[in-house]
This record gives sequence, C-alpha cells and structure tokens, in this order.
Amino acid sequence: MRKSPAIVIIAAVALSAACNRDEEIDRPIEDGEQFRRPTTETSRAQAATVFEYTPAPGQFINETRLGGFDGSETTPEAAAAYALRRMSEGEYVSLGGFGGYIVVGFDHSIDNDGDYNISVEGNSMETSSEPGVVWVMRDENGDGLPNDTWYELKGSEYGKEGTLQEYSVTYFRPEADKQPVKWCDNLGNEGEIDWLKLHNQPSYYPAWIEADSYTLTGTRLEPRNYQEVREDGTLGNWISPPYDWGYADNFSPIDRLTDDDNYEASAMANHFKISNAVTADGKAANLKFIDFVKVQTAVNTKSGALGECSTEVIRISDFNMTKGAK
Repeated sequence: MRKSPAIVIIAAVALSAACNRDEEIDRPIEDGEQFRRPTTETSRAQAATVFEYTPAPGQFINETRLGGFDGSETTPEAAAAYALRRMSEGEYVSLGGFGGYIVVGFDHSIDNDGDYNISVEGNSMETSSEPGVVWVMRDENGDGLPNDTWYELKGSEYGKEGTLQEYSVTYFRPEADKQPVKWCDNLGNEGEIDWLKLHNQPSYYPAWIEADSYTLTGTRLEPRNYQEVREDGTLGNWISPPYDWGYADNFSPIDRLTDDDNYEASAMANHFKISNAVTADGKAANLKFIDFVKVQTAVNTKSGALGECSTEVIRISDFNMTKGAK
C-alpha cells in the first residue's frame, strides 16, 4: 500500500532528530525501526484505534441488552466503532467462540524493556477463565496499518502436545432465526455454538459479515473446562480453570500481578512481555517495539447451559506508561 506523504515526512523528521541526539546511533538502523513512534506528553496508555473486530459467533454477538449493540453494526467499520466505544467506556467486548479477534493500535509505539509491556483487561475469576492468545505486530512499512507480520506472544501452553498451531474453524450462517451456529474445523470435527434463550437476539452470527460462512485461524489451547460432580453424584457448576500465564481473560497466578480474587468478575488485567514474541517457527522475534495488538479466543469448547467459552476484552493498554504508578 502506498505511504501517505505525511507519514513519510514525519518518519524522515523523526529519523533526523534521532541522528542529532547526544547519544549517537552506533549501529545500523534495522528495517522498519525508523518508523518507531516515541511517547509524548499527549500519548495515551489505552489503545486509540480498533482496526478490526471480527468475533466468532457467540451469545453476546449482536446482543442489545448486555452486549451493548444497538442494531446499527452492519458493516465492519461500524463493528470496529462499537468495539472502540465499549472499551473507551470500560465495558467488555466479546470475541465469541474460537478464533474471534480484535485488532487495536496506539498513538505511539510500545517499547520492549524486557519486562511486562502490555496489559489486557478481561473479566476472569477463579472459576472462569476464557483464555485469549495475544499477538503483536510492528509497523514495518510505516503505513500506519496492521498489514505486516503478526508474532504470537508465547504463554505457558506454547509447544505443549495439546496446543495446536494454525487451527481453523469455519462457521456457517444459520438458515433461520434462533438456531445454533454450525461449525467444522480443519481436523474434521463438527459442532455448534448453541442458541441460548438467555440471550435472545435472532442470530449469534455477526451481522456485519456478509458471507454465509467464514473461517478463523489461530492457536488453539487444549480446553480445561469441566462440570463439577457433587458427593452425591449429581452434577454441579461448570468450572473453567486458569492456565499458568500468557493469556488474556485468564485468572493467572502469575501475570495478573495481584492477589484480588475478583469475585464480582470485574475488570482484571493480565500482563504481557513483548520479549515473549516468537516467529512462526518458534524462534525469538527480538522485537524492540510494537505498534499493534491482536487478542484472539484460544479455546473451542462450551460449558453446558453457560454456552461457548469466549474471551472478553475490556481494555488493551501500554503497561509501560502505568507500571509503578500508585
């Protein structure tokens, strides 16, 4: 895509300024590094732009009562605007079943200092984790758009036997209202996103997706949800235990950085290190900064009457700007 003149001029000015600093650059500038955007006095920690909101079907998609939709979200642009508004208000955005995702950008680049750099708020609690994989991208071509290379931030399940890379699920538009959404995956499995009476919008299939089917691809974690069995043999609540670390909307004992039990399922942040970014073949990506973040539902499972497991996102922020603040 052609770069706009303004972006080229800004990049050139930034590069010139860098070369005139007291600390001279004593190494070659890497490809794309000239497009790094430093923080300024007006920079905001929270994501400034939603570039894409493409959830999988789910009980909160198109939902006007709890999901915050108003029925006007019939184009990808309107869906992205909905997601940005919800996060700006501190409300959750549901990514639906496996593969559903959101892509955001910031008004500056987020630097890798080797520690935690990104926070993603979800609504996990001790018995309910709905993990999402986090991906990052650097604006390598300087056009301001997330059209370069995505790098997965590896978590505790990366490389384990039950974790699948390049897992795909295709979802099919229901033939009538109030029907489940059928799906099939690239392993030959089939299933459904159940239509639940609790969320009674006519369809859980995103209203802004015109095609009668669409495919989502990403990293799938092995599901951990189960239904409790009481001492008398009867079935109890559904439980979705947490994964150790590295996932959004996950009640991690490590990257939540707090002992709060979050009993009310309010906003709870997980934290991520850019230094955990890996290439497609599993090698360290060694990114000095990033510009875009994608969060994607990482399990393909459901919990009985509770419906599909779906990652919820409330805020995505540059943690460098807030860590250490009291």
